[in-house]
Amino acid sequence: MNITLFTGTFNPVHISHLIIAETVREVLNTDKFIIVPSYLPPHRNKGILCAKHRFNMVKLAIKDNPNIEISDVEHQRGGKSYSVRTVKEILDLYKTDNLNFIIGADAFHLIETWYKADELASLVKFIIVTRPDSESIENIINSVRLQNFKYQEVKTPLMDISSTFIRNKIKDGKSIKYLVHPEVEKYIEKNGLYK
Repeated sequence: MNITLFTGTFNPVHISHLIIAETVREVLNTDKFIIVPSYLPPHRNKGILCAKHRFNMVKLAIKDNPNIEISDVEHQRGGKSYSVRTVKEILDLYKTDNLNFIIGADAFHLIETWYKADELASLVKFIIVTRPDSESIENIINSVRLQNFKYQEVKTPLMDISSTFIRNKIKDGKSIKYLVHPEVEKYIEKNGLYK
């Protein structure tokens, strides 16, 4: 079984995340596409909304897409959300050794700072998501010291949208319409998030 994993903070999930997910899913023709919202991101701790709200928003954002599912493995485990642990759980759960792991080009530059990066690299094929304005894949690959890892580049549409941008708009009392799924927008309003 060919599984693709998309992990992240999703604070909040927005349309760029969804476009990346659908683009990669189509390019790889993956059997199973799983989004895993982190429980406690090890690299970020400022301004992170509680895991329950972030999980609920991802669930709402993908509810109309039967090709993408959500997993609560990190929520069930608790503690810091190290990708290598999540990957091992997914591999064990689905009895597969064919796992694609989505990572943005910017994040890949920092892969050596990740917990047990070498072990993670031995377990997955990195799907490095680049945008039209990204540096060349050769430069990205040459910028890290990891050895003997599998990777594939997937180009996604250029959209300069980030969760930080959305949170700042909410703080400023501005509209986030069309930046997030309509159900996510309603959830944020109903729960008074990011004010």
